[in-house]
Amino acid sequence: MTDTSPCLYQEVSVDQQVALRTGATRLAAEFEGTYGAETIERFLHSSYDQFATASSIPNYLPLLAERFARQRLQALARVEGHHRDGRPVALFLCTHNAGRSQMALGFFTDLAGDHAVAWSGGSEPGIEVNPAAIAAMAERGIDIAEEFPKPWTDEVVRAADVVVTMGCGDACPVFPGTRYENWELDDPAGLSLDDVRPIRDEIERRVRRLLGELHVPATR
Repeated sequence: MTDTSPCLYQEVSVDQQVALRTGATRLAAEFEGTYGAETIERFLHSSYDQFATASSIPNYLPLLAERFARQRLQALARVEGHHRDGRPVALFLCTHNAGRSQMALGFFTDLAGDHAVAWSGGSEPGIEVNPAAIAAMAERGIDIAEEFPKPWTDEVVRAADVVVTMGCGDACPVFPGTRYENWELDDPAGLSLDDVRPIRDEIERRVRRLLGELHVPATR
């Protein structure tokens, strides 16, 4: 794709530049007819910047940036009316996007199947998903090991039909007309697997209730 910003990746290694441009090409194909090269480059670059200061795995940054940019562009398309498939969208927010919101995302995605969409984010994103949360979800047959902590952006919040907050307090964004729920749940950070299991089970119960309220049948 055409480089619309010559200085866009000037502080990125050559390998990362190649990976980012490959990601931009994939995104351009996915959003052809909806967003042009300039918009895609802008979202990809800003998504890269979101992770560059915190990630301890530099070689993984272009892939994280591409995945996050894809989510943001999907959200923007919904907000701007380019993509309306009738599926409800749930957004789960907590402080570090490493435990509670990731488990909620895992349950919602698994139980809703293709009938709804879920995203997650954090006010102060961590470096990695809590290993105890990963292990607890694996016991339920749900793999969240490939997920990654990320911030939220305005378009993601605006695209959601319901925003579920879990401990982010005043940092959580508020947009008029959006449905909000606050789930009071213990933070699993630093807890053992035994201590995380009750939190996981409560999250599953609340996710199932939310699916019912959204008229989305649970797959199991």
